[in-house]
Amino acid sequence: MNPIWLIRLPFAAVFAGHGIGKLIMPAASAEMLALPIVLVLLVGLAELLAGIGAVVAGLDRAPHRALVDRLTGLAAVPVLIGAIAMVHWPRWSFVATESHPMGGMEFQVVLLGMALYFLLGARERA
Repeated sequence: MNPIWLIRLPFAAVFAGHGIGKLIMPAASAEMLALPIVLVLLVGLAELLAGIGAVVAGLDRAPHRALVDRLTGLAAVPVLIGAIAMVHWPRWSFVATESHPMGGMEFQVVLLGMALYFLLGARERA
């Protein structure tokens, strides 16, 4: 097994899981995040596609794997920058507090690093 799957699978599970949740319950997600439903649906779709892309690009028989990797990163990076800027900034620790009930940006920064890896050419380095 290629060790890159140790990055792909957790990334895919987190992104697809969050995306599915937003797409299944957009009104509840919009209320919780204080965002318009249209934005929640777009973010949910980007998350779901990034999760699927992370897996597809890792499959040996998938066509255009490098392109799929880059599209995966392209879908995920703006979502993560938005999450960091709108929800988690400036707190670092992921532990929820009264001022940051969704926690800090620590986890999102790790995911952002993974997304940038996909966007900037994971296929050439794997």
